Amino acid sequence: MQVGFFFWPYTLDLCEKLAERADRYGYAMIGIADTPGNAMDPWVSAAMVARASQRTRVALCVTNLLTRHPAVSAAAIASLDHVSNGRAVLGIGAGHSGTKNVGLPKSRAKDLAEGVTFIKTLLKGAPATLGAASAHLPWIKRAPPVFLAASHPKPLQAAGQTADGVFANYGLTAENISDSEAHIFAGAKDAGRRPDEIEIWQIGALDCNEDRDAARAKVGAMLAFLAGYVIGDKHLETRGVPEALREPLLELRRRYSTRPGEADIKLVQELGLFDYLSQRLSICGNPQDCLAQALAAKAAGAKRLMLTVSLASDPVRTVELFGEHVLPKL
Repeated sequence: MQVGFFFWPYTLDLCEKLAERADRYGYAMIGIADTPGNAMDPWVSAAMVARASQRTRVALCVTNLLTRHPAVSAAAIASLDHVSNGRAVLGIGAGHSGTKNVGLPKSRAKDLAEGVTFIKTLLKGAPATLGAASAHLPWIKRAPPVFLAASHPKPLQAAGQTADGVFANYGLTAENISDSEAHIFAGAKDAGRRPDEIEIWQIGALDCNEDRDAARAKVGAMLAFLAGYVIGDKHLETRGVPEALREPLLELRRRYSTRPGEADIKLVQELGLFDYLSQRLSICGNPQDCLAQALAAKAAGAKRLMLTVSLASDPVRTVELFGEHVLPKL
């Protein structure tokens, strides 16, 4: 199993420390999220991480097609690939806090497929057109991979049709993994692609702490944030949600914040959703708890995990403890 982590780049010091830990412990990928209402610019942060690490792949995990033109993101990821000596990965998503916090809508599945195709064409050094826009980046020497982050059936299918890889925001249980991969593979089949052409990473939240209760108490904010777009607000019966939890999840969706805080932690507990969401969307607790949960995800079919430490009780210590006690046993 390969494991990576991603984070909101709050400070220069955090970027440098996490980049060093990623290399030290042998994480396969380190990602920087695009969330302008919550943290620093992701491209500046990713360049810092690329210079502060030597081996780990460096991903934008993830940006979107709206706050920056896709041609600009194509040029940026090609530049990051040069800075990192060929370790860059571009993650594109519909937009969550990255778009909502600046008053923009999300991209639809069709938009995502067209945007990914446009970017991949540019990264090959060929001219490309998207709507009324035409672009050409002839200076690019290597095409870094383009992933699509997706948490609903149509975007997952779009990822299978067009992307080099997928950050699947669907859940870590066997049913979740099977369902998400079925949508990805259906898209691949429609496009005449083989399933093994697509690199799939399952996304979840990570909080690893010597104090199990501290980790479990803090992870609720990220669970609310993830559930806000992973679970969605339509057709919950087709998304593996037990009937008794559907109304509480809709209430969570109505009340959670894309600028998470203590209120979200209390909300997850108040609505009786912690056990369900933590099992589906996170690995949390002390190192022994985290090892058991990571092994369970592996047994459920996850080959790669991409885990957010953005709102962990101590992001650096989380990466250290997981790297020391869990990663070698996976």
